[in-house]
Amino acid sequence: MDSKLTLKLNKNVIEKAKQFAKQNNISLSRLIENYLMAITKNKDDDQNISPLVKSLTGVIKLEEEDYKKDYTDFLNKKYS
Repeated sequence: MDSKLTLKLNKNVIEKAKQFAKQNNISLSRLIENYLMAITKNKDDDQNISPLVKSLTGVIKLEEEDYKKDYTDFLNKKYS
């Protein structure tokens, strides 16, 4: 359900926002709505993982590497 909201903003900010919205082919209302949704988003929403992604978790097994040793070897070759 959509509701009307009246805001008082700096005139320059409004003009820049209108230009941005026009360049991105989005209405100013939708732009502000998306921003407000983003800043009020529940952190738990980020934890929702699709079943496909869950099924792919752990498919690739990587060998553990000693990155410090590799970097030390690199530096030794470079500066020796």
